[in-house]
Amino acid sequence: MAVDVADASGAPADPASADLTITLPDGSTVSPAVPTPATTGQVRVDYVTSQAGRHVWRLVTSGPTTAYADVFDVQPEMPVGIVSLADARAQLNMRPSETGDDDELRGFIAAATGAVERALGRVVVRRTIVERHELGRTAEVLLRRVPVLSLTSAVTADGSKTWDPANLPVDSDTGLLKVASGESLVGDVDFTYVAGEVVIPADYRLAGLIIIEHLWETQRGTMGVQLGGDNETYSPGRGFAIPRRALELLDPQLPGVA
Repeated sequence: MAVDVADASGAPADPASADLTITLPDGSTVSPAVPTPATTGQVRVDYVTSQAGRHVWRLVTSGPTTAYADVFDVQPEMPVGIVSLADARAQLNMRPSETGDDDELRGFIAAATGAVERALGRVVVRRTIVERHELGRTAEVLLRRVPVLSLTSAVTADGSKTWDPANLPVDSDTGLLKVASGESLVGDVDFTYVAGEVVIPADYRLAGLIIIEHLWETQRGTMGVQLGGDNETYSPGRGFAIPRRALELLDPQLPGVA
């Protein structure tokens, strides 16, 4: 975290005290020590994160009295991306030395991945899913994210009861899990499973690259006046963040398309 502290006259000033509070993604808080500025007024704190997700921080100083707040997001250890950074850079015809926009590109890759998965209604990039189901006594449950590659565990929220995944076969395409043997499922049950494509189809990857290129160009104002980017007309529920040619790769049966 970095803030520049100034006194009432606007001159840089080292605070007499500084208290930093960071609210972590799980709701807990930490209060790292704030070191004495190396340069007058420039308060800098290095914090090593341990959780993925949104962090909210607030710094309060006295002498002078100031307060600052902001957020930062920590990505998972294994980033979820439909294409690699190298693929995105190649799509934009970037030279190997042009690395200054890599962080922005990573954000576009994450956004394009989410857009593709929402358009398809299924998980594309393989990852671990944890979801809770409130169940009466039942022999089957429908997992929400497909395709399901494997079931890792099934355990009640309080940890008092577990089921052997070997006795809970899951239909990959529908996510329907059935109890093949043993006790029925009951209570608040947390299912941990792996979902996604073993091999991401070429048309999904190309759609992702088109979306990334579109986001890149609109960010830089190079698309002209066509908000859709493809001389397209707006369809309700179909925003201009996804070009029509990308949607057609994902769903050829768009409204108005023969």
